[in-house]
Amino acid sequence: MFENIPANRQQKRTSGVQRRGQERRKAIIDAAESLLAEQGYEAATLKAIGERAGIPTASMYHYFPDRHQVEAELLRRHTAELDALITATLDEPEAQTLREAVDVVIDLLRDYYRANPSCTQLWFAGRHQILVDLVEAFDEVQAERLWRHLVDRGLASADTPLLAVQLSFEVGNRLFDVAFRRSPDGDDTTIDEARRLITAYLESYA
Repeated sequence: MFENIPANRQQKRTSGVQRRGQERRKAIIDAAESLLAEQGYEAATLKAIGERAGIPTASMYHYFPDRHQVEAELLRRHTAELDALITATLDEPEAQTLREAVDVVIDLLRDYYRANPSCTQLWFAGRHQILVDLVEAFDEVQAERLWRHLVDRGLASADTPLLAVQLSFEVGNRLFDVAFRRSPDGDDTTIDEARRLITAYLESYA
């Protein structure tokens, strides 16, 4: 079919198709983000996402096999942004105590969830296993990063087990879930209780 088409023209045609495909994938992800933020998890069906993106439902399957793959791609975008924020925060530390370090991480997560309600919907309302796996993988990486930071800076005892920080992330997730079910902006009282619980637990190793 392409045997008489010059190679450079064929390459341009192929790259154009790839670019349009990438643009459509981005439009789908952006549409999912806005729907989740505006209407919540249950409303963000594949059909609704397609309508928001201006792409027929039948054509959606060329880019994503189901809504969960769309959600996973969006959640990967959020975890990449969070990873960069946490990395930058720990690279330029201001915390002088364990309590302050816990506050820094909790404040960072709270502010990100508040600014990105689509992330909150996926993190806490989305119960599909692919989302659960992404959250668990993220928490595992961040827990080890925070543990090394606390021990290296002398903010936690050298014999503080990694498991203790991993469990702190697990508890934090549960309490953030409660906080954002109580209020769309995250109930401050519940978040403050998370601070107390996690700080007291980690300080028990001092």
